[in-house]
Amino acid sequence: MQLYPYLTFDGECEAAFKFYEECLRGRTIFMVTYENTPMDLQAPPDWRKKISHATFALAEFMFYGADALPGHYQKPQGFALQLNLSNAVEAERIFNALAKNGMVQMPLQETFWALRFGVLVDQFGIQWHINCEKPA
Repeated sequence: MQLYPYLTFDGECEAAFKFYEECLRGRTIFMVTYENTPMDLQAPPDWRKKISHATFALAEFMFYGADALPGHYQKPQGFALQLNLSNAVEAERIFNALAKNGMVQMPLQETFWALRFGVLVDQFGIQWHINCEKPA
């Protein structure tokens, strides 16, 4: 069994996935708009070019996303995506990239368990935990 997060956006999925490609240095391996799916007629005309489904991949890490149809979007709450890294410099780079135009909730810093740990909400409303644990 594998568990993959599925993120919903309010019309910004394509921009979010491009941002994540830049920040995380992964890639979007699949993206389709509503107009190219059977959902075409259920989407309002101005929403047909929005994203019906997208897949982001970085090594074994993967998540999915889509633009919720108008009136169905709910602000994300009660979860975070956590990235566990082994390199403190890379943790700092990713944290700073994701924090651009977002909100830092806990600055990236050393903790009793980590060389670096920080919490932020990115510009698309997704909460991230960046964790670089101390060697055992």
